[in-house]
Amino acid sequence: MTRTPTPRPAPDRRGAALFDVDGTLVDTTFLHTLAWWQALRQHGHTVPMARIHRAIGMGADRLLDAVLGPGRRPGEDDALAGAHGTLYATWYDTLVPFDGAAELLRATAARGWRIVLASSASAEEVAAVRARLGADDVIDAATTSADVSATKPAPDLVRAALEKVGAAPEEAVLVGDTVWDVEAAGRAGVPCVGLLTGGWTRRELEDAGAVLVHDDPLTLLRHLDTGPLARPPRPPAHHGRAPTEEEA
Repeated sequence: MTRTPTPRPAPDRRGAALFDVDGTLVDTTFLHTLAWWQALRQHGHTVPMARIHRAIGMGADRLLDAVLGPGRRPGEDDALAGAHGTLYATWYDTLVPFDGAAELLRATAARGWRIVLASSASAEEVAAVRARLGADDVIDAATTSADVSATKPAPDLVRAALEKVGAAPEEAVLVGDTVWDVEAAGRAGVPCVGLLTGGWTRRELEDAGAVLVHDDPLTLLRHLDTGPLARPPRPPAHHGRAPTEEEA
C-alpha cells in the first residue's frame, strides 16, 4: 500500500507553487463543458461537446474563437459568457475536489512553497471552488479574471500569479490539467506538472512541454518528494556565511 507523504515544516518559504483550479484541484471540466454547450444553444449555436471540451482551460474569448470559428459574432461574447456563468453557478454547492487536492496543497506548503491559485475565472467562481476545496489555511494568493487581459495559452495569468507573491519564474512550478496550462507556463518560463484530470492524454501534455505527468492530485501527492515540488529553490546567500544545516 502506497503511503501518503507526511508534511514537514520548512524554514524558508521562497518558491511559488502555482495551481490551476478548474480540472486540476476541483472536478469541474465537464461541468464547464456542459454549461458552455447550454449557453451556446441558448444563443442559437449547436456545437459538439467534444469541441468545447478541447477548449476548456482557455479564457472565454479564446474559447469562443475556438468553438465558433472566425465567423463568430464578437458582440455576443458578454451574453454568452454571462449565460455560461449563470448555468455554471447552479453547480456551486455540489462541486467536488479531487481526492487528495487539499492535502496536496498542505503538503506542498509544508515543504516551503507559497501556494498560489492561478485561475482566470471570475472572482465569484474562484470563491466558490475555494469554499469547496477547504484549504484557505495554506493558500497565500489567488488570481481571477480581473488580473489578466490575455488568457491562456498566453503567459499573462502565470505572470500575474508570480507577481502575487513576488516570485521569479525560476522559483516557480505550475500544476495544471490542460495543454493550455502547459503552454502558458512555458511561455512564462515556468515548468509545468500535468495531471490527467482534465481529459487530456499523457502524450498530449508531454508534447506540450509538461516536465512530469501524474494521474491526479492524489498520485502527485504520493510522489511529491520525487518531483519538482519536493523542495523550493534554495534561499539566497546570507552575506557570505555558510548555510546552516537546515538551509543546505
